[in-house]
Amino acid sequence: MPARATAPPMPFTTADFDFSLPEAQIAQAPIRPRDAARLLVVRGPALEDRGITDLPALLEPGDVMVVNDTRVIPARLRARRGEARVEIMLNRAEGDGTWHALIRNARRLRAGDEIAVEGADITARVMEKYEGGSARLDFGADPARLIAALEQAGEIPLPPYIHREAGPRGEDRADYQTVFAARPGAVAAPTASLHFTPALLAALEARGVQRATVTLHVGAGTFLPVREEDPRLHKMHAEWGELGAEAAATINAARAEGRRILCCGTTALRLLETAARDVTDRRAPIPEFRGLTDIFILPGYSFRAADLLLTNFHLPKSTLLMLVAAFAGQAPMRAAYEHAVTRGYRFFSYGDASLIFPGNHPS
Repeated sequence: MPARATAPPMPFTTADFDFSLPEAQIAQAPIRPRDAARLLVVRGPALEDRGITDLPALLEPGDVMVVNDTRVIPARLRARRGEARVEIMLNRAEGDGTWHALIRNARRLRAGDEIAVEGADITARVMEKYEGGSARLDFGADPARLIAALEQAGEIPLPPYIHREAGPRGEDRADYQTVFAARPGAVAAPTASLHFTPALLAALEARGVQRATVTLHVGAGTFLPVREEDPRLHKMHAEWGELGAEAAATINAARAEGRRILCCGTTALRLLETAARDVTDRRAPIPEFRGLTDIFILPGYSFRAADLLLTNFHLPKSTLLMLVAAFAGQAPMRAAYEHAVTRGYRFFSYGDASLIFPGNHPS
């Protein structure tokens, strides 16, 4: 009788990406000025405490810095179906006025229901309901009307670990946008880019660092913890992104010459790695890309596009921490996070940053 097939052993568990963090180190507001943030440089086991303004000196002329130009929209809406109150978190545009959304109190809704947005003259029809409290909503085919309603009645969807008793403050609308923000559609900021200022960009340009701009509209799923013991069983959320012709040309010229690609944030990295998923030669061109990505990068992944990563400090047991561990190596990343906690670095969206050199994968 043939032996039964068994699944390959799990090389790590979700618990391997847990860590303890004093609540006082969860940043509740950005440091001012933005480029006063601290920077932990991670080169394998070697750790160096620097500042964001040191970034130009840490890079080389000809390096290409890939940034995400998504703009956070006021995506949290309060609405009613009759007397029932619901809260809508827009998650991803799906075309023709329809959005995938996360709904609080979704059990009150059925397909076909009309819900009225409070504070704005706009309604949405529930097209489909999904498990887990999400739905597809139709706001009508006039995008300008929806944008106006969001500006009038929507709230900036701050992460759950940023506490505002009375809701987001007025300054959060500016604080939670990057200097690159141009294309509306995200419900969370690409936080590594929150540290950039015009002065820092000028210093990078003077250093000879080039810039390529991509788009990845960050979804609400970025904050979801991994609940499965085996992270390989986690269902990754999908986000819309684009690597256009101009950015691809800049990146590919650098690759052909052996120059380095710095991804500013996990969003830029995930988009580039999605576009490069069929590329095996580190100097071969990466094709343009436009569409949804649900790439989930875990330790053991072979990186095809990114040579350096600038990123903030991420949540325990999160997909983003797993990505960072894949890039730097699990042991170096664990040591880096222990160092950051001990040295009082500020964590998460409004916190400090790290510049990570690659671990045990081709560079």
